[in-house]
Amino acid sequence: MSFNAVLAAALNRPTDPEALAALADAALQEGEEERALALLADAVAKAPTARLWQWKGLLERSLDEHEKALGSLHEAARLDPSDARVAHGLARVALESGTPAEALFERALRLAPSDGAALLGLAAARLAAGRGDQARAELDALLSQSPLWVEGHMQLAQLQSMLGHSELASSSLDRALAGLPGQGRLWQALLELHVKRDDFDALADAVERARKGGAGTAMLRQYEAIAASELGRTELADTLFAQCEAAGDKGLAIWIIRHLLRSGRPQRASTVIDRELAGPRAADVWPYAAIAWRQTGDPRWDWLYRDGTLVSVGDLTAGLPALKRLAEVLRSVHAAKGQYLDQSVRGGTQTDGPLFSRIEPEIRALRAAIVEAVQRYVVALPPPDPGHPLLRHRRDRRVRFSGSWSVRLKAQGYHVSHVHPQGWISSALYIAVPDEADQPDSNAGWLQLGEPPPGIGGGLKPLELVKPESARLVLFPSWLWHGTLPFAEGERLTV
Repeated sequence: MSFNAVLAAALNRPTDPEALAALADAALQEGEEERALALLADAVAKAPTARLWQWKGLLERSLDEHEKALGSLHEAARLDPSDARVAHGLARVALESGTPAEALFERALRLAPSDGAALLGLAAARLAAGRGDQARAELDALLSQSPLWVEGHMQLAQLQSMLGHSELASSSLDRALAGLPGQGRLWQALLELHVKRDDFDALADAVERARKGGAGTAMLRQYEAIAASELGRTELADTLFAQCEAAGDKGLAIWIIRHLLRSGRPQRASTVIDRELAGPRAADVWPYAAIAWRQTGDPRWDWLYRDGTLVSVGDLTAGLPALKRLAEVLRSVHAAKGQYLDQSVRGGTQTDGPLFSRIEPEIRALRAAIVEAVQRYVVALPPPDPGHPLLRHRRDRRVRFSGSWSVRLKAQGYHVSHVHPQGWISSALYIAVPDEADQPDSNAGWLQLGEPPPGIGGGLKPLELVKPESARLVLFPSWLWHGTLPFAEGERLTV
C-alpha cells in the first residue's frame, strides 16, 4: 500500500491507534515523517497512549529532532513503565542526543536482561560518559559467558581500538575459538574483523588457523582469495577467484574489481563493473568505475566527473556559531583515545554516534548551517540524469544525514583515501586548522579529491586539492575518492 493510501486511511480514522501506527511506520519507511507527525501530535493530545507517544518520538528522532523525541519517549515510558521497547528507545535517543543515558539503558536491561542491542547501547553510553574501560570489562565478561555472541565480539573489538588498544581487537574471539574451535560463525567473525581492519597478513594467517580448525572450505576460499589479492599475490589470487566464480560464490564482485585494478587490468575490471552497476550494489561500484574509466580513457569518465563542477567550496562563517565555542563543544564529544577499526582516520579520533542528533545549541546551529548550504548545492546541480549516481536522485525532499561526525587529527594525522557508499553528497567542514607557519609542506593537511587508495589507482593523481580554512565547507559526490595530506604540527578539527 502506498504512503498516500495509508495517510488517507489515518485521516479517515484519526483516533484509531492501529491506523496511526501504520501511518507512522509507513512514514519512517518512505521518508514522510513530517506528513505523519501532525496527525500523531493531534492524536496524543486527544487520546494519549504509550504506543502513540512512542511512534511520535520515533518520527521526531528520524527528523533529528531529538529534544522533542526525548519528551515524547519520556511520556511513553511514564504511561507504560513496563514496556522494554519503550525503555530501550528512550535510552537510545538519550545517547544520540548527548544526554546521560547509562541509567536509562540499565533500566531497559532490568526489563529485558538479554537484549543484546541494549547491552551494546549501555557500552556506548559508558564510553560517552568517560567510562570506556568499564564498558570494555563488562562486555568482555559477558562474552566469556556467551562466547557465541558475534555482535558483542565485533563491538568489543571496536571499543578496544577506540580506547587505544587495537592490538587487543581480536582477543575475545581468539579466546572463544580456543574453547570452541569448530564454530564456523566465530571463524567468519574473526576473518571479517581482519578485513575491517585492512590487516590482510592477519587475514591470511587466520585462514590457515581456521582451516586447521575445520572451518568450511567455501568460506575460507573466499577470504584466502581476498588476502592474496590485497597482499599482491596475483597468480594465487587469480586461481582462487576463478575457483570462487566456478563454485558460484557470491558477494566477491568488489574484491574482484579491486584485484583486477591492482594487477593492472582496468579493461577487464570495467567488464565486471558494467555488470555490477546494473545490480543492487551499484553504490559500492561507482568509485571503482571512476578509476577504471580514468585509466582506460572511457568517455563515461567525463560524464561522471563533469570536469569538477560537482565540487563546491564555500564559506559558512555567517551561519555558524562562534568557531572558538563550537570547537570547544566538539572537543568535549571526542571521548575515544584511539581510532575506529574501519574508518579513514590515522593519527586522531572520530566521534561516536550521529553528531547532528545532539541537542547542544552549537550543534543545532551547525546542523542548520550545513542544511542550508546543501540545499543551495542541490539547487545548483545540473539537470537530473537517471543514470548518474549524483544527478539521478530526487531533489524535492528535506536534507537527511546518513552519517555525521567530527574528526580531530593531531600532528602527522591524516585520512586515507576513501569513499562513502551510503551517502549521496559528502562533505568536509573545517572548524580549526593547523597554523601554516608550523608546516614545512605548503600543502600540509589539504584535502585531496579524486586520488584512489595506493595500489589500485595505477598512479592516478588527485583531481583537485583544497586548502583547509576555518569555516570552509567542501561538498562533493560521495563516490569521489578523497583523503588528506599529513601535517606536521597542530590540530585539525573537522565535521
